[in-house]
Amino acid sequence: MVVTRRVVAGLLLLFATVSQADNSYTVSRIYDGDTVLLKNSRGKLKLRLTDIDAPERNQAYGQKSRRALSKLCKGAKISVTTQITGTDKYDRSLGKLQCNGVDAGLYLVKHGLAWHNAKYSSNHTTLNAEAIARQKRLGLWRNKKPIPPWVWRHTHTYH
Repeated sequence: MVVTRRVVAGLLLLFATVSQADNSYTVSRIYDGDTVLLKNSRGKLKLRLTDIDAPERNQAYGQKSRRALSKLCKGAKISVTTQITGTDKYDRSLGKLQCNGVDAGLYLVKHGLAWHNAKYSSNHTTLNAEAIARQKRLGLWRNKKPIPPWVWRHTHTYH
């Protein structure tokens, strides 16, 4: 009976490890401050971060936002986990991204590199982080009237 318990415990540990490995990703591409391409043993996942809207790549602070996300998340030994909540009109998965235990979206907002996306999010933590970044005039809040990405997109086309 002791051998059976050990075998069962070993199998449970093995299944937990395999399951956990399938849910962890590495960042293979960073499109901008709120969209990344993730990879794991099952394939690829294009993820749009929820709760935030980061400047577009060609917009002021767009490259800084992208570089900050890259520094936080990219690398072979970075642990990335995500919680998928749906898909958007571009067929990107929507969810939170954590890199080494840090909420990537919240990180960008705290550093003044993204807006809280009030249209689609009621996350008070992100909203408060934006208010603090504004007050401290961090990142894009150094400008008196930074142009939000949802306004910027209306006046710029993509190719």
